[in-house]
Amino acid sequence: MVTVSHAYTPAEAAAVSEIAIKSVHNAIDKRIVANRPSSTEGRALTEEDLLRLKLWYGVGSILSAERRKRLFDTIDENPGADTVRADDYLIIDVARAREQLAARAEALREAEKLIQSVKGVVGGEPVFKGTRVPVRTIAAMKAQGASTEEIVEGYPSLTGRMVELADIWTAAHPVRGRPRKLSELGLKVKSEKRLRLGNERLPQSSD
Repeated sequence: MVTVSHAYTPAEAAAVSEIAIKSVHNAIDKRIVANRPSSTEGRALTEEDLLRLKLWYGVGSILSAERRKRLFDTIDENPGADTVRADDYLIIDVARAREQLAARAEALREAEKLIQSVKGVVGGEPVFKGTRVPVRTIAAMKAQGASTEEIVEGYPSLTGRMVELADIWTAAHPVRGRPRKLSELGLKVKSEKRLRLGNERLPQSSD
């Protein structure tokens, strides 16, 4: 029986390993990682599964599927190795990959402690504790190009660290169905000013 030190859902695994959730399910279906049943999400992944995901897709453009499988065999045979030779010319920095995964896993755990859903508060949307600021709203603002400093200035109840953690938490908890409008959450749009994106030209005045 496999001992699971921490079980990740496919969405959490995708967020921590920085790959698409579709790729995670594809890896499970193709038995690149083991399919361990979970009592809550149907599928559970371990830290070692996350390492396999990161390496499988990280070196996919360099190594064939067969060579990647041999790479995993070598890692399994040398669990304490910092580096593993994939072929005569390629050495994989396994220790660095583990460090990156550990840092993102810790960030996700930190985010979980700072975020909550409370019935009657912003329609039950996940918010940062002690605020009424929806986490997904902050993640969307960042995706549209807003900096951490700009967001904190607009939402002084947030810290810079809260803003930084919005992305990984949102990735680990993808919303299902149609995204809710701000008005449905009891929020108001502070500004309707249109922002110019890229090379888009603003409409010329007819005066």
